[in-house]
Amino acid sequence: MTSSHRTRVLTGITTTGTPHLGNYVGAIRPTVQASRNANTDGFYFLADYHALIKCDDPARIQRSTLEIAASWIASGLDTDKVTFYRQSDIPEIPELTWFLTCVTGKGVLNRAHAYKAAVDKNNAAGHDTDADVTAGLFMYPVLMGADILMFKAHKVPVGRDQIQHIEMARDMASSFNHLYGEHFVLPEAVVEESVALLPGLDGRKMSKSYDNTIPLFAPAAQMRKQIASIVTDSKAPGEAKSTEGSALFQIYQAFASADETSALAQAFADGIAWGDAKQVLFERIDREIAPMREQYQELINNPAKLDQILLAGADKARQMATPFIKELRHAVGLRPLSLVNNASTAKDSKVALPSFKQYREKDGQFYFKLVDAQGQLLLQSKGFSSPKEAGQTIGRLQTEGVACLETLAASLEAWPPEMSPLIEQNLNQLRLASQKNDK
Repeated sequence: MTSSHRTRVLTGITTTGTPHLGNYVGAIRPTVQASRNANTDGFYFLADYHALIKCDDPARIQRSTLEIAASWIASGLDTDKVTFYRQSDIPEIPELTWFLTCVTGKGVLNRAHAYKAAVDKNNAAGHDTDADVTAGLFMYPVLMGADILMFKAHKVPVGRDQIQHIEMARDMASSFNHLYGEHFVLPEAVVEESVALLPGLDGRKMSKSYDNTIPLFAPAAQMRKQIASIVTDSKAPGEAKSTEGSALFQIYQAFASADETSALAQAFADGIAWGDAKQVLFERIDREIAPMREQYQELINNPAKLDQILLAGADKARQMATPFIKELRHAVGLRPLSLVNNASTAKDSKVALPSFKQYREKDGQFYFKLVDAQGQLLLQSKGFSSPKEAGQTIGRLQTEGVACLETLAASLEAWPPEMSPLIEQNLNQLRLASQKNDK
């Protein structure tokens, strides 16, 4: 299978905390399993630049980077089969961030969720709108866009609250492509609807923000002690206990088979003592975690080995990033002066390319339009309920051209018959450009 038929998936992990059971069940374990798909190219990175926005403790960021890297590898991530790297080891990322900054409207960043939340908090407290808002917080969606676009990711797994990041990355890519020619792949958000959310020790979502976590690779004795502190009701041994709303049962369910879950549910109905139930939970978790704990500890005790793994991943990543940033530098005009006589030719060839514009209207629907190099409207879509649907339709038009027009007619506004030859010509241009980029 050629690389053009493979799906490139990218995931980042912010290095600000110690991985806990919730991280393992909700992100690490399913991602490691997905990384074994033979038709997928996985890019997984430690987002230590992002960490600087949230944390000003250098020791914590360094320790978190160590613990997260060790956790992913110990959990089964095969670094020989994926690209696993530290964000700060890719110098092309901040350069691309600047390129994207120069094509991203401030109004777009004004609408970013994190910035809006900070503004709303300040306004509610009667403070200056931008009090304690750093330029880093304001600009970090562009950095995130650079992470995604640098490696031409097709799919980016995100929570529903993070879809905006992908929409913004698509906007940046479209703006750049419109100005400088087709260079970026428009990524798609993959919303994991069934992501497991573990409750913590107090029943709320397991989160370091609530200080209710169980560290993933805590020593067995410590894990047993923490599990023993899970909040339960006051029902005595012999009294039937409900699985509904039980943090203990929910955590067990995330690790156990269907048969094991049924057995514990029956034990709850039969009145198992809370101490015995917690012991069952500890034993089940430890059965899965214990075989990985030794490798984790070995990596923690040998940070130089982790550095080697991450730097090898960075070398692999830069085999793509270095030539790509060179291509982008040339596109924006950062060229050797010896090429100055060819600049107008390059500009002319860039201008000749049509482009898709994707956007969201006030009705909440997602739309796109196809315009030629001079900005003339050629095709207008109808509304889509999600950006993913709109993006998939654009993808088909880019790769299949006029061949899919009839199939997609229901998703497009009607166009005058006299426009058909022009539409066909521009779609063919895009199809050829797409084929060229895939080579």
